[in-house]
Amino acid sequence: MKKYRWILLGLIASIGIAITCYFWATNLMASLYAYRSPFSSQPLAGGLPANQPVARQVVAIVVDGLRVDTAADVSIMPFLNELRQQGASAVVHSGLPSYSAPSWSVLVTGAWPDISDGPAMNPTDLESYYSWTQDNIYASAKRAGLSSALAGHDYFKFLVPSDDLTEAAFTQEETDPADQKNAAAAVRFIQSGKYQYVYVHLLQVDYAGHYEGGPIDPHWNAAATRVDALIKQVVGSLDLSKDTVLIYSDHGQIKAGGHGGQDPDVMIQPFIMVGAGIKPGEYGDIKQV
Repeated sequence: MKKYRWILLGLIASIGIAITCYFWATNLMASLYAYRSPFSSQPLAGGLPANQPVARQVVAIVVDGLRVDTAADVSIMPFLNELRQQGASAVVHSGLPSYSAPSWSVLVTGAWPDISDGPAMNPTDLESYYSWTQDNIYASAKRAGLSSALAGHDYFKFLVPSDDLTEAAFTQEETDPADQKNAAAAVRFIQSGKYQYVYVHLLQVDYAGHYEGGPIDPHWNAAATRVDALIKQVVGSLDLSKDTVLIYSDHGQIKAGGHGGQDPDVMIQPFIMVGAGIKPGEYGDIKQV
């Protein structure tokens, strides 16, 4: 009987530990989803006024989920590598968690998630997104009397304070047709000459990573090659003697597809900048912030 009693006690203890771990993990995740910066109710002051511009237009192209090795593969992304040879390049090191929304916030605010007041996790639905309260590149442009435009997913409709953004074109999918619409909108914004900062977000590489087999599947390379053509389309509308383009990612993808943890492949991203004001060369490692 003693033997069975100890087995029963062990079973009860195991169940108790499992329940405790479940609630601990659930509460931990809930706290991340609910996290807000200590500066959310009292935003930090904006930066100092900018000096004279070195470029007529600045265009930022964000290729969601793009890996460093994919971006460096000439057979997959030939045009991107042409730009790399002409401009400045580096390897970006991002922070945790390696999700899109926190990284987007870092890239436009210049602050890590504990300060930026961007979502600390990818919100579970669009209604859970909220606008950045801290200074960001769109607010900086507005203070400088400049105009900005954005072509990307609906996520940004909720993240970017509407008063800071001059014009936008939003899509609701993460596929090649959606990326084509975003690239076409970016070209319209650029050719209009009305906007000094244009941001375009391309998502199909990340989609291939999540839903089409990951970077080890041929769908991944095909998506990256299509994006390379869209980058060429956008850059083709610029005059790189007067304009500047930045191309980077928010996170990488593990080979089987996915991200969010601290796997080395997801914590580094490509960065290429070319055009007016840029000193060409390889600049090694830089922090995403």
